[in-house]
Amino acid sequence: MKSKIDLQATMLSIALAAGLLTAAGVAAQPAAQSAAAERSRVIVAYDAGNRGAVQRALHAQGAQFHYDLARVDAFAVSLPTQALNGIMNNPHVLYVEEDPIRQLMGEISPYGIAMVQADQVSDSAAGSRMICIIDSGVDLGHPDLPTASFSGTNDSGTGNWYEDLNSHGTHVAGTISAVANNNQGVVGVMPNGNVNIHIVKVFNADGWGYSSSLVAALGACQDAGANVVSMSLGGTLKSRTEDRAFASAASAGVLSIAAAGNDGNTRNSYPASYSSVMSVAAIDSSMQVASFSQQNSQVEIAAPGVGVLSTVPRGMGTEVSTVVGGASFAADAMDGSFHGTGSGSLVDCGTGESACAGASGNVCLIQRGNIAFSDKVLACQNSGGVAAIVYNNEPGALLGTLADVVTSIPSVGVSDTDGADMLGRLGQNASVTVDAGDYASYDGTSMATPHVSAVAALVWSHHLSCSADEIRSALDASAVDLGAAGRDVAYGYGLIQARDAVDYLDANGCGGGSGGGGDTGGGGPPPGKGKNK
Repeated sequence: MKSKIDLQATMLSIALAAGLLTAAGVAAQPAAQSAAAERSRVIVAYDAGNRGAVQRALHAQGAQFHYDLARVDAFAVSLPTQALNGIMNNPHVLYVEEDPIRQLMGEISPYGIAMVQADQVSDSAAGSRMICIIDSGVDLGHPDLPTASFSGTNDSGTGNWYEDLNSHGTHVAGTISAVANNNQGVVGVMPNGNVNIHIVKVFNADGWGYSSSLVAALGACQDAGANVVSMSLGGTLKSRTEDRAFASAASAGVLSIAAAGNDGNTRNSYPASYSSVMSVAAIDSSMQVASFSQQNSQVEIAAPGVGVLSTVPRGMGTEVSTVVGGASFAADAMDGSFHGTGSGSLVDCGTGESACAGASGNVCLIQRGNIAFSDKVLACQNSGGVAAIVYNNEPGALLGTLADVVTSIPSVGVSDTDGADMLGRLGQNASVTVDAGDYASYDGTSMATPHVSAVAALVWSHHLSCSADEIRSALDASAVDLGAAGRDVAYGYGLIQARDAVDYLDANGCGGGSGGGGDTGGGGPPPGKGKNK
């Protein structure tokens, strides 16, 4: 039963979201209310036997229906805010909750294939598994994706599933299944076009949607026969309806996997933090947790999520060439870099905080630090430089952004070690090219998630008799322990391993070692299960 306090709390939450109250509880002025603010988007859950009565009541109140979430006995609707109290007091309504926003987790930014041991396990039997990707669609026809393996479902208002105006979904798909042996691009965890992939497009170019969209998408995944659901998305507010939907999917044998979040704090993100969903943290090429990866008790497993190179819609990525003194260097384009080529002698411009003597007609070599990357590139450009190379002042590659600053010279980032090498080549000819391409490097727990989803399906294809819970337990039990001994908030059980998980199941069977196995009950194997260190 709903209590009066529950109703008041829900009304207050929805009124705040709708702009009817300020944070201080003062009524907002009518003149300040937009048309959108006069309606509230909510999920209405009803008694299973009274669907029709609730539907009629909603119609009578002028509801706009978004989704019929029949699997969980609920509707997603937009209602006039003044009608909320009447709906909440309907005897057939179990609860009314805000329809929380869900947004993409990826940040601007495939060493990961070997790191997760995907190159040690055959995907020849992967046709027995289906991964459902809930995201922004996919660029079907990308030369590095196995078109014949894809199917999809359109979500109302987001367009065709086989088009991706955001890049995020195509990047995720490439990590899972970019093809091998085609002499271009990258390789995915399962690179031979065998695994079945179903796309449910819930995000448009702006990269956000609602919890009810996610619940409906999960239903579409189940209808398509998905074994694994991959979600590089999330939000900070939980939803009872969403939680119920994922619990129901788990009971039906579906393994759901989601990004832990990119806020770099200890808050939970949803759906990753529901007990029926695996929460994935991001690590870098040195197996250190990423600074942006959220750390909390629900984090279950870790995977590569920093500087992950993968497919993006054709022409929406970048191709970079950086050559100094005849030697080629790995480089990443500054996000927002001008597309073009600049060639000249390599000149040391220090930290790029002022005009650079000798830069005119030449390529600037600049150390990271003190000021924004855009200011460094502008200092080079204003000194007559034709291209800028910014090198890291700490270990690792440099992935930088110019934000909204417009420049007219190509600019790239390189590692600290390559920067040191270039300092020994000052005065030699240098060339920097940044052009449109079909690939890009991104950062995010979004990028870690498809590694886990793909490994789960890959391991499962070798042990079809195992349940989703048993596969989940095996992945946790065979992970490489990182950070504090045992499970911790940063890495969960550690770095996911495909070969070791297959070997674990070969040796112990689906039930696992020590008589354990089965339901993870909120993340990971039961106590007493062994793990690789």
